[in-house]
Amino acid sequence: MNLMRRLNVEVDRFAEKFAVDHGLHRTDLDALTVIMDASREGRPLTPGALGAALNLSAPATSALINRLEQAGHLTRHRSTGDRRKVELAMHEQAAALAGRFFAPLGRRMSAALEEFTPEERRVIGRFLGRSIEATVAARQETTQEGS
Repeated sequence: MNLMRRLNVEVDRFAEKFAVDHGLHRTDLDALTVIMDASREGRPLTPGALGAALNLSAPATSALINRLEQAGHLTRHRSTGDRRKVELAMHEQAAALAGRFFAPLGRRMSAALEEFTPEERRVIGRFLGRSIEATVAARQETTQEGS
């Protein structure tokens, strides 16, 4: 657990450098990550879904989207399936910028992972997946207890 905590701190420090270098709040960076994940999964993302993912109120979500759009990181467009809905996408320029910044980390993490056998990588993947599930469950548990 100590190693997981240390990894989390180092990844946060790395991401924070990107945020600071590009005038982003931490919530802005988290929002861009949610948007990228939705895009990678081929899942449309509405402002409401973004707010829910970040646990933000509607006004805070609107302010966040406005800030990211004005900075050129985000675009809004009407859904092709339902023109009443607005969907969010990361601007191509912002995705390219993030890709360049995070590429060294990706290369180094990939190289570290290559040191393991395919079976070991499956175990690591399973462990990380279960760790994410445990973290989400613990967060939800503490949220329910706090209400």
